[in-house]
Amino acid sequence: MNTSVADGAPPIAGVMDPELRSAIGRIARMPQLLVACDYDGTLAPIVEDPSKAVPLPESVAAVRALAALPQTSVAVVSGRALRDLAALSRLPSEVHLVGSHGSEFDIGFVERLTPELIAVRTRLRDELRTIAAAHPGIRLERKPASVAVHTRGVDPHVAAAAIDAVRSGPATWEDVTVTQGKEVIELSVVATHKGTAVDQLRTQLSASAVLFIGDDVTDENAFGNLQGPDLGIKIGPGETKAGYRVAEPIEAARALALLLETRRHWLFGERAVPIERHSMLANGRTVALLTPEAKVTWLCHPKPDSAAIFADLVGGSPAGHFSVAPERGGIPLGQRYRNGTMTLETRWSGLTVTDWLDRPSADSVPAGSAIISGDSTLVRVLTGTSKVRLEFAPRPEFGQVAVQLQPADDGLLVLGSNEPVALYSPGVTWEVSNDGGYETAKAVVDLAATGGQALLELRFGTHNLDDHRLPVHERQAATEQPWKDWVAELRLPTTARDLVARSALTLRGLCHEATGSILAAATTSLPEELGGVRNWDYRYCWLRDAAMTARVLVDLGSIEEAEALLRWVDGCIERTGGHPERLHPLYTVDGYELGAEAVIDTLPGYAGSRPVRVGNLANHQLQLDVFGPIADLLAAVADLRGSVRETEWRVLENMVEAVRRRWHEPDHGIWEARLPPRHHIFSKVMCWMTVDRALQVVRQHGGEDRPEWVELRDRIGANVLEHGWHSGAEAYSVAYGDEEMDASSLWIGLSGLLPGDDPRFLSTVLKIEADLRSGPVVYRYHWDDGLPGREGGFHICTAWLIEAYLRTGRRTDAEELFAQMVDTAGPTGLLPEQYDPLAERGLGNHPQAYSHLGLIRCALLLDNMLKQ
Repeated sequence: MNTSVADGAPPIAGVMDPELRSAIGRIARMPQLLVACDYDGTLAPIVEDPSKAVPLPESVAAVRALAALPQTSVAVVSGRALRDLAALSRLPSEVHLVGSHGSEFDIGFVERLTPELIAVRTRLRDELRTIAAAHPGIRLERKPASVAVHTRGVDPHVAAAAIDAVRSGPATWEDVTVTQGKEVIELSVVATHKGTAVDQLRTQLSASAVLFIGDDVTDENAFGNLQGPDLGIKIGPGETKAGYRVAEPIEAARALALLLETRRHWLFGERAVPIERHSMLANGRTVALLTPEAKVTWLCHPKPDSAAIFADLVGGSPAGHFSVAPERGGIPLGQRYRNGTMTLETRWSGLTVTDWLDRPSADSVPAGSAIISGDSTLVRVLTGTSKVRLEFAPRPEFGQVAVQLQPADDGLLVLGSNEPVALYSPGVTWEVSNDGGYETAKAVVDLAATGGQALLELRFGTHNLDDHRLPVHERQAATEQPWKDWVAELRLPTTARDLVARSALTLRGLCHEATGSILAAATTSLPEELGGVRNWDYRYCWLRDAAMTARVLVDLGSIEEAEALLRWVDGCIERTGGHPERLHPLYTVDGYELGAEAVIDTLPGYAGSRPVRVGNLANHQLQLDVFGPIADLLAAVADLRGSVRETEWRVLENMVEAVRRRWHEPDHGIWEARLPPRHHIFSKVMCWMTVDRALQVVRQHGGEDRPEWVELRDRIGANVLEHGWHSGAEAYSVAYGDEEMDASSLWIGLSGLLPGDDPRFLSTVLKIEADLRSGPVVYRYHWDDGLPGREGGFHICTAWLIEAYLRTGRRTDAEELFAQMVDTAGPTGLLPEQYDPLAERGLGNHPQAYSHLGLIRCALLLDNMLKQ
């Protein structure tokens, strides 16, 4: 807070005080903001004739625009009578008006006058008329609950005599409250003031914080009631309880304009980069996302479902980022992954930024450091001849924890978080600034003067800033080689070979090596509709998604991810205490139940898409389809390896037992709609597939048959084939008895329950194509799922329709739709969950396992068709 220059009050700023600018930046990011202003002397300059007090155009423009913003309320709190205030200000109805120092609200009196108070008011008016008649020039202003005595422009001696008469007379009456202002004294029969008025507004509007601007003595009551994150700005000289001060109303208008600009950016996103243009780094322990300009916009630590230290992606720059760019600016020439790796290069003329996530090993940790299990290092190598601008703004716990940045000889120490973090940056001189309690480090590096290279290493779990034992180029090679070796062993198709390799690497990057779990996506709350509320946290392991991911990697020839996942699933089953039917649809990467779903209301969301969620309520849903993909994965692993392990037999038995116990129940379905359970076609088909694949495994690798399983499979199949068909739709719809279509019902044929030439499957494909396909995408459904807004087309659904085209002999249509799907990928080959064919941009969390496994599966099927 500003300090006094003379009288204990903050100084008047000719140019906006940097501390005031920072304070406005902080309050602009409050979830629910109330902006309240005085009128005379604040929105409107003081004039001799009060009837001509017109508000400044700049103030009106700012107030109007602020009132139009979501999560923002604006009020004018004045001593004027409400009717006069409304007539003079001519502000839109979105701006709340409060007159008579809080006695009058635009929604009515704070309290209605009793007959006794009406009598006092009548006597008060009569007495004040007598005083005014005896003192020429005195003007009375009658209000519903008060009378104001104005002395502006009156001879000082006459004014003083009149005020003395008021103070010694009616001001002493028992039921009268006195408010003293600039050349006005007001007597009211209602005991209220601007402070109580602001409190009333705060309560009515559920405001998280209040910004109040005023110039008068009467505004001090409001300043005095401010608390916590609230902000008070006093206009002009004089003692004040406000924390900040400006000289005149036009400067208050500038403060409102700055508030508007900052809050608009916070609410609607600061130049939101299209989702699909982000690239992912991974090291088997966590993930990071970078923009095409090499800005680290997302990184969670220590695990991918932990809190973010950089959350710019869903909170803008104040939520944390790590930026590198040429000092001269300019758009990069391009960005690409190094072939067969998760190392990313961003190139400008004269500058290349090479980024990767490292893992500690005995040779790569700094001298004298312990290897800390699970800790990662973000390595950024700058090469070239340019001057480079750096900005490092860590914000642990999604920006909820303010940290300090302490410069050291070879970098920065991040202090104040739960565990140590250090930025090793030899030769870089950092300048640390504080913006509202959050510290940011900035620097400029002249690569020409440093030999053409600079190194930045963000080290987690340590404050050690010593050199590494190995040169950075050797460490890069050691990090990249396992990725290259892995992808070199894959059986890649000729169809979209490079994109399939990148998709496979992406899926591998979503694997959490320490546990064996596989993420559904790398992020939380990237919107399914820009500006909408369909924002979910996908940084967990869904049994279904993970099994499908591991299955497609098995199809490419890699089995280790599937084996690790099956061990992880076995642990989840063990924790059910013998009740596999109680498996949750999703778990943390460690295999435990999620905590409660929560909202981080201080984050504005990607492009203003709120809320930002942590956790997922789907954790508590019943989704009977989850067992099918696991059994299907087990069958694929057994076929590739030629054997089944003991733990895998246990998983298989438990999957069938879970289906036996619950297949006949309604459930919430694959899409997790927050609606009552239904008998979903997809869930029933997956129950059938669970038993079918289990029979396949026992027959081929156990040398036995299970008649009770055969009976169970056939009973489920007959049930869904009979009850799932909707004669009105002439297709298998979303659920028993419902006519609406759902793309997941394509699995009536994709699973093998119906052959590709069955008329019922052919009819279902045509119906889904007609109802749900739009250009390059296929929507999940169009039925009402209980949520507002409209989402994009789902890439996984597009992949299912491509496969259905192939199974029904429509190869040309499959090839055409696959080409369209491929064209929606970002410049580095990554796909989010969805695509909007009208806006031609990606939607949903990114990168999404579903999307990449769907692309790989289609490429493999198309390749097989070409070989036939």
